[in-house]
Amino acid sequence: MPRRRSERAAAARRGLDPAVIWYGGSRAGRLVAALLAPLGWLYCGLATLRAMAYARGWLASVDVGVPVVVVGNLSVGGTGKTPLVRWLATHLRARGLHPGIAARGHGAPASTAAGAGADGVRFVPTDADPALFGDEPALLAADTHTPVAVGRDRVAVARALAGRGCDVIITDDGLQHYRLRRRCEILVIDGSRGHGNGRCLPAGPLREPVRRAARADLVIATGGGQPGLPALALRPSAAVSLADPRRTRALADFAGERVTAVAGIGHPARFFRMLEAQGLRVDARAYPDHHRFRVADVAGWGGAPVLMTEKDAVKCRRLRPPPQTRWPELWAVPVAAVPASAFVDALERLLAERGVMAGVPAHGRVGAGGRP
Repeated sequence: MPRRRSERAAAARRGLDPAVIWYGGSRAGRLVAALLAPLGWLYCGLATLRAMAYARGWLASVDVGVPVVVVGNLSVGGTGKTPLVRWLATHLRARGLHPGIAARGHGAPASTAAGAGADGVRFVPTDADPALFGDEPALLAADTHTPVAVGRDRVAVARALAGRGCDVIITDDGLQHYRLRRRCEILVIDGSRGHGNGRCLPAGPLREPVRRAARADLVIATGGGQPGLPALALRPSAAVSLADPRRTRALADFAGERVTAVAGIGHPARFFRMLEAQGLRVDARAYPDHHRFRVADVAGWGGAPVLMTEKDAVKCRRLRPPPQTRWPELWAVPVAAVPASAFVDALERLLAERGVMAGVPAHGRVGAGGRP
């Protein structure tokens, strides 16, 4: 009997897990979502009114003097935005532009932290400590050869990047940050989970109603799986040793042996499935998004090789084993974003139409209130 009670208690806890409420099909999850629905309606209503206020000019958006391309999502959690931002920065550089990346810096200290300017903006060095700048900005700064800046005021961040000579600003997230006027919006959807139960926070994962997707210029689905939308493929390459980045190992070399897979991202299951598709036997360890890994975490992973996302690797790379501590071999798995050719073609047309490309006159749907 005690065991049955503990099983029921565990099931109840799972029913209160946001992932189960928002994306699961359990009866408990649906019931909790229904109970939270009035709060979701209120959240959606306020979000809609705010967007309308910017669209009609009741609230003013700010033009920072250079085009802004927003890469964002409607739902909380990971949808694959950061890999697309990385790809987009490389693509724009190849087209002769000098992009900069603006980010919030999740988990980073307040704007009063050392190195911040009077406007609270901090530029991210290529060897940035994720604890000081956020994991995604640290990864982007190290990997894109593009200026990256963080701060709570997105307008100030975009202005600072423009002041450094950037002629186009890419925002990592910020679809709902209407105060920053944008030329183009790219909406990223998780191809496997979609919009979940279609409800707004806290009853569902959405920051705005589903109908908001129709106002984005381009929509892409990470991993595919959404009929009518181009797919964003995430292709892994050889694992890179955290102890010695010169060492690499093909994922096929891990096939047949048991590995520990670590993911502290918005949708850990996507990373685990990707490794399993490569023939790996995975002991999955999921952590909350933006989890700050500590020595005790690594020490508890056992002796098998540990494969992790690049986003997690930038946080674990600085960890060192204390004396007499068992420490596994840590590997990062780089992932390249490969958007469908239809998306790339549509992006090229959009950038030309909106005057983002060098030498093209600026025009398009950029009203006084921005483009919410």
